[in-house]
Amino acid sequence: MLKIAVCDDERSVVEKIQNDISSYREECQIDRFYSGEELLLSKGKYDIIFLDIDMHGMNGIETAKQIREKDKNVKIIYVTSYTDYVNYAFSVHAFAYLLKPIQRVDIYKQLEEAEAYYKDVQESKTLRFATKEGSIDQNINEIYYMEYTERHVVMKAGDQEYILLGGISEMAKKMQEYGFAVPHKSFCVNLYQVKNVKGYDVFMMNGDVVPLSQKKSVEFRRKLHEFLISVV
Repeated sequence: MLKIAVCDDERSVVEKIQNDISSYREECQIDRFYSGEELLLSKGKYDIIFLDIDMHGMNGIETAKQIREKDKNVKIIYVTSYTDYVNYAFSVHAFAYLLKPIQRVDIYKQLEEAEAYYKDVQESKTLRFATKEGSIDQNINEIYYMEYTERHVVMKAGDQEYILLGGISEMAKKMQEYGFAVPHKSFCVNLYQVKNVKGYDVFMMNGDVVPLSQKKSVEFRRKLHEFLISVV
């Protein structure tokens, strides 16, 4: 059963979204919130959050940033009156945007896409890696990055680290088709796990900070931008 939160300071919007979701699937759990602060205080764990951008008090951008610090998997669907919203995706990995006034067909479309996404994640591709301890099968989404250090390539995935056989250039070439990019000659990072970029630092979802070289900055930012656009 999908657990869904709807957060907007306009009660009429919250009620409409709730009614549209209920008409799409009755067994969904739907919680209603009327401010970002209220949503954060709830500490609920959700599959999908419909979140207004322009709210009184804490706006949707800051609310989403705080949610993302604790939950990288929840699908955040922004509800907005703005048409220029692409840059917001860089800090929160937004799943989609709905323009007000919201149409029921748009709600249905996003719910269908979210369900399809969760199905894909459950069936997500794993790759086999040769490590110092032997071969392992690793879920791609759980990989944070690979780092060349002390003459070894170390892969950080989940709460584990593995020493891989092969070079960092070889790994980067292998992983680029799976949404990985190179911010620095010693690193290959999973763009899915990038929280944001500030200056020449790449902040990862697990709290690690990866360096971004000046030489690779433009290309890396372009690839991150294209990746984020592709998942909106």
